[in-house]
Amino acid sequence: MQRKDDFASRRQHLANLSEAQLEERFWQLAHAIVQPLIELAEKNTSPSIERSVLLRLGFNSWEAKELVQAISDQGLLSKGAGHVVYVAARHWGCDGLTAGRRLLQGQGWDVVHAHFQGKGVSAGATQ
Repeated sequence: MQRKDDFASRRQHLANLSEAQLEERFWQLAHAIVQPLIELAEKNTSPSIERSVLLRLGFNSWEAKELVQAISDQGLLSKGAGHVVYVAARHWGCDGLTAGRRLLQGQGWDVVHAHFQGKGVSAGATQ
């Protein structure tokens, strides 16, 4: 069985487009196709993904595991472990490893919670 050649009829809506317009249409469709994947990635995470992020930031595997657990216990895992560490580091004016280790010691959770609740906390606070 041979497939019917219907290319001419299927391309009629594109026939009058210039090369630049075709390229623009291609990228619009490409973005539309991947948008659900981007939204899924932005709205969903897992402890293993967040541990992987922290490992890439330089934490050892024990620190990454414990920090992800602490972030999860604080109800902040959906914000992203790297983001939580970044917020603390920015607040304290230190690097991410130092900030993450301070979070592991129980410091700074009020700062992080305030940030994500949109309240902000003045720089220099220790808790």
